[in-house]
Amino acid sequence: MVAKRELKFIKSLHQKKQRSLSGFFLAEGVKVVETLMDAGWKPTHLYSTSRMGQFPSAQPISEKELKSVSTLKQPNQVLGVFEIPAERPPEYQGWILALDRLRDPGNLGTIIRLCDWFGIREILCSPDSVDCFNPKVVMASMGSLARVQVHYLPLGLAFAESGLPVFGADMDGVSASTFSFPKEGILLMGSESHGINPDLKDNLKEALNIRPFANPGAESLNVGVATGILMYELRKQQPFTQR
Repeated sequence: MVAKRELKFIKSLHQKKQRSLSGFFLAEGVKVVETLMDAGWKPTHLYSTSRMGQFPSAQPISEKELKSVSTLKQPNQVLGVFEIPAERPPEYQGWILALDRLRDPGNLGTIIRLCDWFGIREILCSPDSVDCFNPKVVMASMGSLARVQVHYLPLGLAFAESGLPVFGADMDGVSASTFSFPKEGILLMGSESHGINPDLKDNLKEALNIRPFANPGAESLNVGVATGILMYELRKQQPFTQR
């Protein structure tokens, strides 16, 4: 049995306010927890519904208890509570991703995975974007959150401070497949519903578009898909180099 106060604390971490106040976040699922631990993030509390080989020290938790605190419809055996790492200033070098008013947790988690895949180590998020320690973001990132640094700050000020050219995704931009990407810069993606904030468009050195191959009247791409395509085009010309 897990103490009621522990269950109450775990459930409170569903809320951004409580994560900010406590300094902890929740990670669910064998793969997610294992990847975070492999990256050096040690859970302060670890719970499992079974004695699994990779989690021998996990505290037993019943399926009923796990379901009562899980964010998932079908809880996934293992749950960990981790400390939110200390913030550090952004490193303005190489290629950086910026996200304006991104609200969907699944999209942010997917984009964090994409950054990990394509070697983008820094993400700049507008302050009104979804919290990267939201349990749904953590789950969708599949542990990549441990290798990609996410910052929340006013994007206009960050662009000015960085000294890097900014390139944004826009339906009226030039084709990304024919664009010559420089060695470093910032790739700016807008919100799911409204695109890039008009106040930020003055920061763009160039707007980039993904041309449709078939029906030009098809619905616009999901922001995660669009980010992956643009990163692929970028890395074809500017391969990732280890810092």
